[in-house]
Amino acid sequence: MATLNLKSFATLISDQTAAIQAKSSALLDFTIGSVLRAMVEANSGVVLWLESMALQILAATRAATSTGSDLDSFVNDFGLSRLPGVVSVGTLTFSRFSPVQQVVIPVGATVSTADGSQKFIVVADVTNGAYSAGLGGYVAAGGTASVNVTANSINQAAAANVVAGSITAMTTSIPGIDTVTNALSFTAGQDPETNAALRVRFRAYIASLSKATLGAVSYAIMTTQSGLYYKITENQDYLTGAAKGGSFFVIVDDGTGAPSSTLLASVYTAIDAVRAAGVQFSVWPPNLIYASVALTITTGPSYDHATAVTVVYNALVTYINNLPVGTSLPYTRVIQIAYDASPGVTNVSGVTINGSTSDLAASSRSAIKVATVSVS
Repeated sequence: MATLNLKSFATLISDQTAAIQAKSSALLDFTIGSVLRAMVEANSGVVLWLESMALQILAATRAATSTGSDLDSFVNDFGLSRLPGVVSVGTLTFSRFSPVQQVVIPVGATVSTADGSQKFIVVADVTNGAYSAGLGGYVAAGGTASVNVTANSINQAAAANVVAGSITAMTTSIPGIDTVTNALSFTAGQDPETNAALRVRFRAYIASLSKATLGAVSYAIMTTQSGLYYKITENQDYLTGAAKGGSFFVIVDDGTGAPSSTLLASVYTAIDAVRAAGVQFSVWPPNLIYASVALTITTGPSYDHATAVTVVYNALVTYINNLPVGTSLPYTRVIQIAYDASPGVTNVSGVTINGSTSDLAASSRSAIKVATVSVS
């Protein structure tokens, strides 16, 4: 941003007073409450307002400093737009106390977390054996106490990645159904692209205009979906690991460790549009390395130990599941996260990762995900 000679309210008054007095042969009254003082203060107020307008204009007209809709309009002029968020997906279990008659859980039925902060909606899933397109929902036959259905979050946000057992409120009444829960976490939710991420992608876009470069490939991947992790390996065959000139492969993860075939196909199409002629490439999901973490925490006397255990557990799960492709899990980082998660944690001991006290390494083809986290 341009360097401006900004002045405070007091400096503006002082400068005006000195300038006016210098032009007068008589001693003028600038004491508080005088007419001249009031005029100088009024002028200073207007100048401060003009200064603030100038700063806002400068901030709004540059990608480096603009935010929100101002940044959107800036990059829109170059054909770019902010990437939307992604809904989280998972499985809901609807149960009933008296499994006598057939019950249908309709597509479009909604549920929420206990505090109501996140809502979820039942969606059609033809791969689910309980789904009936004719009945427009999932069928719990007579004598069946519960049925699993596919659902996703209504909000496109990372906050919709809720932990197991947190969805317990039915916001749509379903006759014959008494309870709902999620045995597993909901995953894959992503926030809309942040201002910082959009600026990074904008710079990558400018760098990609030459095409057929590593920057162009990176930009193509980033544009496919918000929140993607990826690793590009050049001049190597994915299947054999042998050297292979004029080729590269890409490992892509959307945070779940198991990106859909649709997403992988979208990434492939995006890369294919910018690759050089004759260059071969392939797109793969990561090889998963599962981490089983165990540790014991000690909490201060004024803190609830069970609450601290939950906070540390959630912090570790979030950190590990969001490690980028090819990033190892440091042993000491686990300890640091436990301390940082809650001010009530006074000691961390007995830390192991997969039964060991060393780092869990990841190759360029791998992504580390949580198997278990045990905090006591």
